[in-house]
Amino acid sequence: MEVTFLGTSGAIPTIERNPSAILLRRDGERFLFDVGEGTQRQMMRYSTGFDITAIFLTHLHGDHILGLPGLLQTLESIEREAPLTIYTPIGTGENITQLLTATETDPKYPVSIQEVNPDEVAVDHDEYRIQAFETNHRTQSVGYAFIETERKGRFDRERAEELGVPVGPKFQQLHEGRSIELDDGTVVHPDQVVGDPRPGRRVVYTGDTRPSDTTVSVATDADLLVHEAMFTQESTDRARQTGHSTSREAAEIARRADVDRLALTHVSSRYGNDTSEIEAEARERTDVEVFVPDDGTTLTIPYPDQD
Repeated sequence: MEVTFLGTSGAIPTIERNPSAILLRRDGERFLFDVGEGTQRQMMRYSTGFDITAIFLTHLHGDHILGLPGLLQTLESIEREAPLTIYTPIGTGENITQLLTATETDPKYPVSIQEVNPDEVAVDHDEYRIQAFETNHRTQSVGYAFIETERKGRFDRERAEELGVPVGPKFQQLHEGRSIELDDGTVVHPDQVVGDPRPGRRVVYTGDTRPSDTTVSVATDADLLVHEAMFTQESTDRARQTGHSTSREAAEIARRADVDRLALTHVSSRYGNDTSEIEAEARERTDVEVFVPDDGTTLTIPYPDQD
């Protein structure tokens, strides 16, 4: 699993930072979260590929959606045929339809717009789910959590052989949770040779939001929390007025949720390309690994139990 930060700026882009967009890649699938202006160019620049599985919008402010028509038109130009679903907060689907209509974006491949409620599972796959959750912004908004299903426990081959299980199909049957019977009538059960289920990975993306207990709940033990941090602490009042967070507030959320890593994004253009103060204030509040990704930063998300 990899996360590529395609756009890390706040509402106003800078020379170094594009508006909001991140791409999560897992086993050949590509999930795009927010589509700020110029996202398709960032995808070319950072070689993410255009084979998008689905698009997830956190809210409809321009810096999160204005790249959508251009991207869909590009997918048309490269002869995409696969259906594409765009997930968007409840009550905003018609607005997306109007945006695409106004820009004469009517691709030949099927495009569906699906509204999601907070706490709704938008995508339910055997190996993962993508769940919306409530955020606190100035408009209808949600964040998204990518949550992998628990994996099977490790198979103890040495113990299985000690119990007399022959190498072959019976190994797989036990690993799949089925008891087996040996030639002498002995029954071997899965819990004798298979360890406890192993956790999958969890990546949480807030979009724009004030600090929220809901984010803490959803992000608990996450491998990566991508939380907006538009301002430093001196602009706390401004953050409250505009429905954003300071880096210190984002760090407090990460500390409470006990995440492994915290990526601070949606940084105001007032800081230019110097994010040292943003990072420093966050580190004062948490021992979690904190960083402000640049556009193009790609982060590998290992399994929690990976050696």
